[in-house]
Amino acid sequence: MDSLTGIVAFVRSAESLSFAGAARTLGVSSSAVGKSIARLESAMGVRLFQRSTRKVRLTPEGLLFFERCRRILDDLQDAEAEMAHATQAPRGRLRVSLPAIGYRFLLPHLKEFRRLHPEISLDLDFNDQLVDLIEEGVDVAIRSGTLPDSRLMARRLGPFRFVLCASTAYLQAHGVPQAAEDLQRHECIRYRFVTTGKLMAWGIASGAPLRLRDGLVCNNMEAVLAAVLDGHGLAYMPDFLIREAMRDGRLQSVLDECVTDHGQFWAVWSSGRTLLPRVRVFVDYIATRLFPVDGGSSTATRKSSGRKRR
Repeated sequence: MDSLTGIVAFVRSAESLSFAGAARTLGVSSSAVGKSIARLESAMGVRLFQRSTRKVRLTPEGLLFFERCRRILDDLQDAEAEMAHATQAPRGRLRVSLPAIGYRFLLPHLKEFRRLHPEISLDLDFNDQLVDLIEEGVDVAIRSGTLPDSRLMARRLGPFRFVLCASTAYLQAHGVPQAAEDLQRHECIRYRFVTTGKLMAWGIASGAPLRLRDGLVCNNMEAVLAAVLDGHGLAYMPDFLIREAMRDGRLQSVLDECVTDHGQFWAVWSSGRTLLPRVRVFVDYIATRLFPVDGGSSTATRKSSGRKRR
């Protein structure tokens, strides 16, 4: 059993590349984690970590051992979680991280979820910062794009598309663009990513590179929505954010045939929390309700490469 304790301490340290991070996850001291790993290394006769005063990193032998041990612990935790799921109602606090605009697609469905699972307490963090789930103790995150963190498990929630739009008043005053090149003569409201500081590219098919006039730049998509509704110019936005304004005629889409970009939402969680009952029921619930076109038909898959939107 002491060997298993050392393996657990080793895997959690390897996941966070930090004895302190592993200690927070396991609820023990950093020195206890360090001693457990030292005993494991001594018993095996091999060094698993290269240590410095600021951080630790896996040795080649440690990396091989980590991949095998993580799979074994995942299977063990899955089995334990299955038993808990079979005998207990999902309960406890569930911390969820999602984009600032995520309340628009999540909140309408939460009343039914809370009715079905009254013993789960939801703690929602609407934030455009890309949080570290393991370091910050987040149970589930809803993210768009693709996910390069191999420590995470993911389930596809569904797609969304981007729309180029403007207020009716703006288009009446400045004209409706008839071709992609016309955008260069219009005021453009641009979104700047909080995490990278880069402007979000507009996926517009055109015969030549476009030089957009950045009349207004915001690092909050709700502010972009307010600006386009107020007639400041054209904006490039996700469809779920402008659906109501499009339906009641406050916004109009333009150049639909030229918009080429689409997005994808995922639910992601730590591989060490794969089948916690409260995580499982939440992911199952949102996968079948948030984006019914794609309906969460894909099974959970580890993501190991790609680019992030959020």
